[in-house]
Amino acid sequence: MTTTHIAAPTAVAATTGSLAKGGLVAVVVASAATAIVAAAGQAVGISLDIEGAPIPVSGFAMLTAVFSVIGLVIAAVLRRVARRPRLVFVRTTVVLTALSFVPDLLADAAPATKVLLMLTHLVAAAIVIPAVARRLPARLAVDPIVEE
Repeated sequence: MTTTHIAAPTAVAATTGSLAKGGLVAVVVASAATAIVAAAGQAVGISLDIEGAPIPVSGFAMLTAVFSVIGLVIAAVLRRVARRPRLVFVRTTVVLTALSFVPDLLADAAPATKVLLMLTHLVAAAIVIPAVARRLPARLAVDPIVEE
C-alpha cells in the first residue's frame, strides 16, 4: 500500500504568503511600468486610439493589474495541483502572453498602436512572470512513503 506525505501546513502557509506578497508587488510594478510605456508612446506621437476611442493611460495600469491578479490565482492553483508548479506556470503564462497579442493584432488601430499594445503585454509579462515563478516550488513538496 502506498501513501503520500504532504509538506506541513506551516510550510504551505509561508509559500502562500510569499506568493501573495511578492506577486502583489510585481502587479503594482508591472501596472506602473505599462502605464509609463503607454505614456511614453503617446509622448512620441503614438496614438492610443482603438476604433476611434482613446485608451486612457490609467487603463493600461488597470488592465495590467486585473490580468496579473488572474495570473496570481493561476499560480496559487498550480502550487496546489501541479507536480512542477514553476514550470507549468511559466509555460502557461508565456502561452497566455502570446495569445494576448491576438486582440491587439485584430484591433482597429494604427500599426504603431498595435505594436505599443503588444509591448505593454511584454513589459507586464517580463515583470510578473519571473517574480511569481521564483516564488513557486520547482517540484511539489510530496514525499512518497511506502508501507509494507
